[in-house]
Amino acid sequence: MIRLFKVYYPLRTLVLLVGEAIIVWLSFLLATLWRNHDSLLLLNVDGGYLQVLSDLGPKIVVITAAVLVLSHWFDLYDASSLSEKWNHAFRLLLVLGFVALAMAVLAARDPNLFPGNGTAFWGLVILTFTLFGWRSICSWMVQQPFLRERVYVLGTGERAERLVTGLRERAALGVEVVGWTGDLAGELTRESVAAHLLALARRKNGVHRVIVAMPDRRGTLPVEELLNLRLAGVKVEEATSWLEKISGRIEVEQLYPSWLVFAEGFRFSALFRVVRRGVNFVFALTGLILSLPLLPFIVLAVKLDSAGPVLYRQQRVGRGGTIFYCYKFRTMRVDAEADSGATWATDDDPRITRVGRFLRSSRLDEIPQLWCVLKGDMHFVGPRPERPEFVEWLSKEIPYYGVRHVVRPGITGWAQVQYKYGNTLADAREKLQYDLFYIKNASLGLDLLIMFQTIKIVLLGRGAK
Repeated sequence: MIRLFKVYYPLRTLVLLVGEAIIVWLSFLLATLWRNHDSLLLLNVDGGYLQVLSDLGPKIVVITAAVLVLSHWFDLYDASSLSEKWNHAFRLLLVLGFVALAMAVLAARDPNLFPGNGTAFWGLVILTFTLFGWRSICSWMVQQPFLRERVYVLGTGERAERLVTGLRERAALGVEVVGWTGDLAGELTRESVAAHLLALARRKNGVHRVIVAMPDRRGTLPVEELLNLRLAGVKVEEATSWLEKISGRIEVEQLYPSWLVFAEGFRFSALFRVVRRGVNFVFALTGLILSLPLLPFIVLAVKLDSAGPVLYRQQRVGRGGTIFYCYKFRTMRVDAEADSGATWATDDDPRITRVGRFLRSSRLDEIPQLWCVLKGDMHFVGPRPERPEFVEWLSKEIPYYGVRHVVRPGITGWAQVQYKYGNTLADAREKLQYDLFYIKNASLGLDLLIMFQTIKIVLLGRGAK
């Protein structure tokens, strides 16, 4: 796996993306050279050949970026979709169709935008065949056993079993689970565990990595054998770190405080805080200015739809446990919690107004939170701010819940783009695990990645609540 923006990505996914970028570029370059060969040779006398190619280069870059972004939005870089051939092919055709439509509209507005002689059309034809060919090759590659890393999971119980299942289901990781301690019959002892591990390690292809996922390591962990394997070149890794890489979260079950103490991350320099605060201030101010034309229409819609104030003010817990007021456009009835008290919104919640449902799905209700970012109570990206009543309850029920308050809360966050909207204790526990990953790996690059993912979710109407 390769780490970018402090997030781990399967090498195969990055190979797929980089190969695709090269293919898009070459497809339109080849179409230009093929359909305009004679004229380019004549122009080359005065250096026109290079001039035409230099003019076309930025346009091909834009087309390449459009293909990659649309492919990402249609989840075509999710390697699990490679096995769903017809669904995968349909989404790939949708991407090419949108690109063709956009190019046709632009060419109609400016006929000189692309070289003549059908260059744009033939570029799309070449791209279609090469993309399908490239993805067929990638689909074949992820299924080949000789290109996979052989892994042994050392441990038993629900956590180890969940790790084994996750590794076997994610073909993009390029991992083959050759065995795990759960395969052993009878009483587990240090000797039996060591014998099982070494038997697999001594096979022809051996073991490339051992992942330790033992809930109780006293008396059963074969330390000497693991050390010998490590010295022989086998990678040995703790399950918490490996699960963090493949899932983008830090599991709180069986998480030792020592891991939080000694793990990399969870540190924020003064320079990072100052730069991040400045970037958030500038973006919040820009967002408020750009949203000004929408505000009168939103205010009018809220007022006409139901009686009550336009803005909704609610206490939330911020950095260091401080209480601040979070502002939103009102999306529920004024008496929404008159009888029930503080409660999470549910699916098809009857308290949400008609206009409120639209504001929530489009995220327009969160525009007033930009003021909270300007004040410094919030950032664009961070853990979702929770109400004091819920924080008190969740802190008792979920270990390490208070860790999420070491950073400013955000309008959007890693948990929001990775997990559905939740209104249960189990959902809160799951989202905390994503929040811990974000806090551990916080960076401006990760913030930009989350913002990009948020735009995708808003435009496609996913996960809105």
